[in-house]
Amino acid sequence: MNLPVAFQNKYRRLLGDEADAFLASFDEPSTSGFRSNPLKNGQPQATIEQSSGRVPYVSTGYYGSVNGKSLDHVTGWIYSQEPSAMFVGEVVDPQPGEKVLDLCAAPGGKSTHLIAKMKDQGLLVANEIFAKRAQVLASNLERWGTKNTVVLNERPDSLEKQFPAFFDRILVDAPCSGEGMFRKEPAGIEYWNENYPAECANRQRKILQSALKMLKAGGVLVYSTCTFAPEEDEQNIAWLLKEYPALRMLSVEKIPEMDDGRPEWADQNPELKKAVRLFPHHMKGEGHFIAKLQLTEQPVTPVKKKHKKKGRTNNNQLTKDERQLFEKWSTKYLPKCEFNNLVKFGEQLFAVPNGMPDMGSLKVQTPGLHLGTFKKNRFEPALALGLALQPEQMTNHLDITKEQWRKYVHGDTFNVERSTPNGWYLLVCEGHTTGFGKVVNGIVKNFFPKGLRF
Repeated sequence: MNLPVAFQNKYRRLLGDEADAFLASFDEPSTSGFRSNPLKNGQPQATIEQSSGRVPYVSTGYYGSVNGKSLDHVTGWIYSQEPSAMFVGEVVDPQPGEKVLDLCAAPGGKSTHLIAKMKDQGLLVANEIFAKRAQVLASNLERWGTKNTVVLNERPDSLEKQFPAFFDRILVDAPCSGEGMFRKEPAGIEYWNENYPAECANRQRKILQSALKMLKAGGVLVYSTCTFAPEEDEQNIAWLLKEYPALRMLSVEKIPEMDDGRPEWADQNPELKKAVRLFPHHMKGEGHFIAKLQLTEQPVTPVKKKHKKKGRTNNNQLTKDERQLFEKWSTKYLPKCEFNNLVKFGEQLFAVPNGMPDMGSLKVQTPGLHLGTFKKNRFEPALALGLALQPEQMTNHLDITKEQWRKYVHGDTFNVERSTPNGWYLLVCEGHTTGFGKVVNGIVKNFFPKGLRF
């Protein structure tokens, strides 16, 4: 790999005798991986059989590539994720029932990992500042089948006003210089220059300042990057510890292939050893840095919450007719499910997770589980709802063949037994809930979203 001379010189100076092995690792192939989804009702055996082994530090992690058009992927039974990146969710270690923020969340690998470890209980707020990336984030979380995730499209300094001292855990997987991903994404080399890590570090500190205003006393902050740059890694943590006396480092449990943080690359504070560095010449994966900190009982002074005028994204109440339409549909087809905190955005119906405060005028990509769409005198269920259900939760579920599933994702209708009663069905292929179809006189009408068909 044609690495910049200044980059090579920098790491020869920092790594000394290790430098040759480190630089040689950039000419090795990148490592692919995926995680299975414990929220689903089974194991993705078809994909697991193609894997090349387990990731030792993630119970749901495997080495291997993923077919994006496979049944396992399209129905959210797996998520393609680079193995080193998987360790971030393990370090955050969120618990069921907690309120968790993934502040820089797109494309969603770490968010899907967090909500899986939470067993989809509690509240996950996944935020992404760029609108197009927020759409990708929402789509990946929808496929994962989460009911208790809100996706926002906001600046961190806007969020801090809305969530003062609110979250139990916050992940800042910071936008960085990307040095650890050079062999996976070589185009990143073109953006690198000697000053770039320092520029990124400055932006990262502003993000961290906002994050700390949203963290509860006793809460946990995890900071991660996919760069080797000390300016963005140890030096940022050293800055945090000096700037915020209420913070203390927590140890990260490591396997032998993982390295300690390097105090000598910052201010010599031995606490920095508690962080973890993942080097590609030491372990099977790309470059990462992760630090875990706790806010003690002396809290960072939170910003007082401002009551803004309600915006387009806030509590749009259902009309009486709409509520009756949905209740009639859900009573018939989902009698075992309860949906609280119903809100409407345009003609779209969502269930907002419990514990989510008023969203004010925040830019909301998805305010919770997308239940469906109100049409003239009827309700049509959404794909997100279908992917979040287990077959036994739906009064009508229909087992379909792999060939019928291929027709479904292509947008085609297909035939079933003429004796099959008319109505809505949750379509199930090899145990995977795939979405909804409507049976009319032996024909399954297709409701797989047009934008996702292939």
